[in-house]
Amino acid sequence: MKKNSMRTRKLCFAALLLALGWLLPLLTGQNRDLGNMLSLIHIPAYLSGFLLGPWYGLLLGFLIPLSRSVLFGMPVLYPRALCMAFEMAAYGLISGSLYRMFAKKKRQKMATIYLSVIPAMLLGRVVWGVGRAVCGLFTTEPFTWAAFIAGGFTTAWPGMIAQLILLPIIIVALEKTKLFSDVSDT
Repeated sequence: MKKNSMRTRKLCFAALLLALGWLLPLLTGQNRDLGNMLSLIHIPAYLSGFLLGPWYGLLLGFLIPLSRSVLFGMPVLYPRALCMAFEMAAYGLISGSLYRMFAKKKRQKMATIYLSVIPAMLLGRVVWGVGRAVCGLFTTEPFTWAAFIAGGFTTAWPGMIAQLILLPIIIVALEKTKLFSDVSDT
């Protein structure tokens, strides 16, 4: 496939994933507590890293929460959407990078996905925590260790489990369709 055609396909898939990032959280009815618990907004960031590559994952992960904040008013821009932007950029970059690295070693597909998503999930939450701590320096609400554990893990565990179940199924299904096979290889 020609380079320009490949770039166009990637941009089309990126636009689709961006729109998915705007729309998936609407399934929680704009309920902040339910949204924090299910973390549906994270799914397109992971998918972009896996399917389009780490740089698209970084860019889309960063843009989704910021643009969603501007369009829908949720998440609140500062500090929530700003910190989520760095968190989700990390998800896309790390999952995409690890997936490419492990895929070259010809590991089993499901193992490759889990070896990519679990570190991305954990490191992304650390990035979020650092961002919240830095933002906490400029607000009246300092960010504590307890708030990090609660926001990053205690509240979010249902979403993390759902992502660990859904992401491999979605990625394997999409790659079987061959829609992304030539796109994700570049």
